[in-house]
Amino acid sequence: MKKFTLLTTSILLTLVLSACFAIQEAPESSGAVEAPTLAVDPTEVVEEPTNEPAPEPTAEPEPTSEPEPTDAAEEEVEEEMEESAEDADTDDAMAEDAAAGPVVFTIDPARSEARFKIDEVLRGSDVTVVGVTNNLGGQLSVDMADLTSAQVGEILINARDIVTDNDFRNRAIANRILESEAFEFISFVPTSIAGLEAATIGAASDFQLTGDLTIKDQTREVTFDMTVTPTSATELEGFGSAVILYADFGLEIPFSQAVDSVEDEVTLELDFVASASN
Repeated sequence: MKKFTLLTTSILLTLVLSACFAIQEAPESSGAVEAPTLAVDPTEVVEEPTNEPAPEPTAEPEPTSEPEPTDAAEEEVEEEMEESAEDADTDDAMAEDAAAGPVVFTIDPARSEARFKIDEVLRGSDVTVVGVTNNLGGQLSVDMADLTSAQVGEILINARDIVTDNDFRNRAIANRILESEAFEFISFVPTSIAGLEAATIGAASDFQLTGDLTIKDQTREVTFDMTVTPTSATELEGFGSAVILYADFGLEIPFSQAVDSVEDEVTLELDFVASASN
């Protein structure tokens, strides 16, 4: 009888503690995530010296008296000057386009979303839990003429803003699973890109993006399967997904009477739109 009483007390204490953590309000976000700046080294153009001699100065012609221009002549001169300026601007724009090089794109949070998906059995029914947030930031650099030089900067996600379809679960995720009071951000720092071969406006490109994913205080190497489509010269749309084991990041699912079981694997997804920053 004494053992039964102790066991019952232990179970009740566990339930009470779990409920307290779940009922506790989730910590407030510190605000919108600022995209970490991606440093792109500019290509320096160095002019090679020439051995040609400097041109000899020419004698300035003696001034001659000319008749003052009429109004019609002045208008003609002004038109010629405007045309010359327009031609110069066009030449400059063409030269700039020819040497555009890499363009830095910044993720637009208003049109982007980070998600996790995990399967569980809830009261005897199969359920896929989906958590989402658009409080994220990141940058990438793409040179359409040379995709081998593409770079992706650090991607930050605010863990405090991840929500599902259930407030009780949201509090459990924030307080017990992700411990977002102490670890507000989830970080992914890319280290390599593989399989990126071509990019044209309107055509999708598939590749693998490998990097260091940090959740709480645990960091593991993760590879995302990516698809990116340049929708214009100044905008990209992309999608990436990866599968991880939540236990690899020291995450634990708290006990709940309503949940019969939870799968070990979690699918991470990123839908994003990025606009040219420069």
